[in-house]
Amino acid sequence: MSYLFTSFSGWKSYLQKHELSLPDSVLEYEIDQKGRSREEILTGITKAYEVMKEAVETGLREEMSSRSGMINNGAKKVFNNPLTVLSPEFQKLISRALAAKEVNSCMGRVVAAPTAGASGILPGTLVTLQDIHSLSDEQVVDGLLVGAGIALIIEEKASLAGAVGGCQAETGSAAAMASGAIVYCLGGNVDQVFNAVAITIQCMLGLVCDPVAGLVEVPCVVRNASAASIAFSSAQIALSDVSAVIPVDECVEAMGEIGSSMESRYKETAMGGLAATLTGQEISKRVLIQDIEILPDSLEE
Repeated sequence: MSYLFTSFSGWKSYLQKHELSLPDSVLEYEIDQKGRSREEILTGITKAYEVMKEAVETGLREEMSSRSGMINNGAKKVFNNPLTVLSPEFQKLISRALAAKEVNSCMGRVVAAPTAGASGILPGTLVTLQDIHSLSDEQVVDGLLVGAGIALIIEEKASLAGAVGGCQAETGSAAAMASGAIVYCLGGNVDQVFNAVAITIQCMLGLVCDPVAGLVEVPCVVRNASAASIAFSSAQIALSDVSAVIPVDECVEAMGEIGSSMESRYKETAMGGLAATLTGQEISKRVLIQDIEILPDSLEE
């Protein structure tokens, strides 16, 4: 019988009792729940990581302009900018997160991890981590398994959906998954992994989901980049044994409480926040008119 990922404290106790590693416990869960072999699961996750890397490469190589006009090759602009704010590695991190998310906004192939709206965070962080630390794909896959376990608990105790919990539930959860994966891949222990998750969630609490024109483009794409940077900062803090003070389970519960009390206009309805600004409303009207004008031609096809 596998652990059902109801809490981080329970997960830690299960690991200690059964002398399992974080990724092995997730594999055990997948084998038990899905009825697939260890090899099949690892093959599937490896393929998912290949898609993530492909999305990063596509976003940095091909034309990335969305039909709304709000996305216009931002990742390439960041990647090729001769002015580096912090370091080349930071610039690559930001551009890679933007790239994978732009592929999603331009109807390309991505991995929803945990959602399509947050699909640039894990690719941006893990491809950059692998690049900097020369990690193998197998090590990254272990990190992804750890991230999956983190997501299972967040889903149980709060939510992964922007329509339920705001953007904290999407980009916040993805950043938490990424920070935990980073810490694990760099040799962090269980407490450090969970502490990274807690720190990340604390940084993302209360973030609303306010997509302009109802499209997962603005501010979604740039939030993926910001969340990727938060994942790295949280990992650095956790690996230095700086405590989050508030236990990770309580942080996730706070996320759930905030999400449930958040007004509906701030949860993917495009009725509040940036979507309700004058410019946001003008874009919404323009995009809606375009869709109406395009619709008859698409029906004829």
